[in-house]
Amino acid sequence: MKQVVQNYKSGELAVLDVPVPGCKPGGVLVRTAYSLISTGTELMKVSEAGMSMLGKARSRPDQVAKVMQSVATNGVPATYRKVMGKLDSYTPLGYSLCGVVEQVGTGIDDVKVGDLVACAGNEHALHAELNWVPKNLYTPVPDGLAPRHAAFGTVGSIAMQGVRQGEPQLGEVALVIGLGLIGQLVVQLLAAAGVRVVGVDPDPVRCELAERLGAAACGDPASAAVEAAVAELTDGHGVDQVYLAAGGGSNQPVELAARLCRDRGRVVDIGKCRLDLPWNAYYEKELDVRFSRSYGPGRYDPAYELEGRDYPIGYVRWTERRNLACFLDLLARGSVDVEPLVSHVADFDDAVETYQRLKDGELKAVAVLFRYLEHAGEAEAPVVAVPAVNVKRNPTRVAKTPVRLAFVGAGNYATSMLLPHLAQREGVELSTVVTTTALSAANAQRKFGFAEATTDLDAVLGDKSIDAVFVVTRHSSHAELTRKALLAGKTVFVEKPLALTEDELAGVLAAVEESGNDRLQVGFNRRFAPLLQEAKERFGARTGPASLRYLVNAGLLGHGSWYLQQGTEGSRFAGEGGHFIDTASWLLEADPVSVYAVATSGNEDLQVVLRYPDGSTATISYVTTGAASFPKETLDLVADGKVLRLDDFVRASVYGRKRWVSSRLPKARDKGQNAELAAFIKAVRTGGPMPVPLESLVATTAATLAVQTGLVGGAPVTLARAR
Repeated sequence: MKQVVQNYKSGELAVLDVPVPGCKPGGVLVRTAYSLISTGTELMKVSEAGMSMLGKARSRPDQVAKVMQSVATNGVPATYRKVMGKLDSYTPLGYSLCGVVEQVGTGIDDVKVGDLVACAGNEHALHAELNWVPKNLYTPVPDGLAPRHAAFGTVGSIAMQGVRQGEPQLGEVALVIGLGLIGQLVVQLLAAAGVRVVGVDPDPVRCELAERLGAAACGDPASAAVEAAVAELTDGHGVDQVYLAAGGGSNQPVELAARLCRDRGRVVDIGKCRLDLPWNAYYEKELDVRFSRSYGPGRYDPAYELEGRDYPIGYVRWTERRNLACFLDLLARGSVDVEPLVSHVADFDDAVETYQRLKDGELKAVAVLFRYLEHAGEAEAPVVAVPAVNVKRNPTRVAKTPVRLAFVGAGNYATSMLLPHLAQREGVELSTVVTTTALSAANAQRKFGFAEATTDLDAVLGDKSIDAVFVVTRHSSHAELTRKALLAGKTVFVEKPLALTEDELAGVLAAVEESGNDRLQVGFNRRFAPLLQEAKERFGARTGPASLRYLVNAGLLGHGSWYLQQGTEGSRFAGEGGHFIDTASWLLEADPVSVYAVATSGNEDLQVVLRYPDGSTATISYVTTGAASFPKETLDLVADGKVLRLDDFVRASVYGRKRWVSSRLPKARDKGQNAELAAFIKAVRTGGPMPVPLESLVATTAATLAVQTGLVGGAPVTLARAR
């Protein structure tokens, strides 16, 4: 494997081929996806390595003292050999990464092979393709958090431990001196904790960035603007805390801290800066000076870090591992955003050049990531399989009139969008409704005239007089209920989604193959909307690739909505995103071949880009933070000098050589449910083809699943069709 190393004597940087570390008990072997360069700590090491021996000695007086002690104990010759041997050796760089577990050591039961983890430690989270990481120095990455963001876990923990040492409280005001990587994270953590922040840095670009990320005001340490902002925010009393996140040999940070801190305020040293405390200033205000030791309790304790002995939470609430997990959780929930800090992403093979550019000042950066192309999912895209539909079809049974239907589930969507259409349709009999609670079944029977109400699903599936089964339950049960109904020989209408995982999708198709029954429809109703169908017809055929933009102003969910139960019901987009992918694919008359998905902070708003075989693209913007008064769905299709526009299923228009604009529909938007049900019932009655080919339903489901894969991997996902 390859690893970045440095010779401290000569200053040489290199990417060496070294042996793969063994997977020892009490830890895991991790294949790196992204590792983070600490532009403070690591560059300091790189710069020191390039100094003369005298320069090295001046920069590290602590090490000189150790050498002198060794001389007194062991003599000059022995000490010289020891020092030169240590200097003339390759040492590793790096201490913060995200990767995939490749092997699990004995005694580890909280992760498995294939899990994504964030890792810490300057001996275990190195710039290397593979690292062995002990239990207390890794933590699983929350679902949906991109690996490039999870790679910030260690530096985030350092910033978090510093903030904890300051003991901030709601409404306080803090001063952050130094707006490099750690300082920017401290600003965000304090803002998330309800603290107003003033930032200090001589770099105006970093000041502007900190203000965008939550600081109330920022400025140069020599400017009057900083003191004015502190005076205004604190009524002249001074800040409650100061966080020293600066480096270098100047004593200005500690002097500024004393000047702007209130009486009995707290000063927390996080970075490595000069600390010649002006005695009078600190004494007169009785300032509380605190040090923040790296990632938190457990750091430098071999029993904790190497042997995996945790500290009881009742005595030590925030260990370094718990800090790491907490920071990742804040990232996943959008309370902290590291993407604006990423100044540059370099391929791991270009590590030496990247360090040199940073050292020379050619590359000015807050944070730089190494991307391990083979394993970060960017050289070779992740793949989601689109299973082949292999079925030896049984003869289709033609239904008698009336067509007898059973409903499994009678929730809000079934009772508001499906049953009202079916209850009024001639030639349809609502035979049986099945629910898990007797009362909901009785209510549906009373409202819509079902002949029977029951909680016995098996009895319904065994009833040969029932022609079709509607599955309208919670998302997590769709695949299993569909599978059972197909095996029972029923024609099935299942509301979206068909499946929440690739395994569930494979299970449905296995039932199709086993039973020879491919009579399946998923409730993708928008392609049946009369307004959209007319607009597509007027747009006409196209010869070149198209660009499609679909804005879904989904809005916020009500408190307590079961859609929020992502652990069991999947993400919100997994639940309803198939609607929009299916609509795009129907308009473009093809199935997608790749998916790229990115999310804003907190993964609430998504951008999903679909690519099609002829070069067409569809971008679905699925947002929850828009205005409730804005239309829910707007769509534009552009190709061959023509534009199709859909405005929330109320009005449509086509621009080309001639312009067509539909009449405005009433407020009751027709999104195609009635036409979809008519097509389904016709297929059941006649035994004709299902309204949407099964291959299309499978492709849309696979593309929807690929969105989550893309969010986790941070790279385009190839949709590979099985042959």
